[in-house]
Amino acid sequence: MGFMDQVKGLVDKGKELAAEHPDQVNQAIDKVGDVADQKTGGKFSDKVDTAQDAAKNALGTN
Repeated sequence: MGFMDQVKGLVDKGKELAAEHPDQVNQAIDKVGDVADQKTGGKFSDKVDTAQDAAKNALGTN
């Protein structure tokens, strides 16, 4: 099994867990975004919001 196969396996496992617990995943993504906003003083909040949406879309939790 190559490195990319291992990465794909991890991504697939993450998607499975996200499908089982979408509310918890969304809360975690939101918390990480909040921390990023706090650390940067809100300077990149639009980019953080975009990243949060992209993560939720990639995991299918929104």
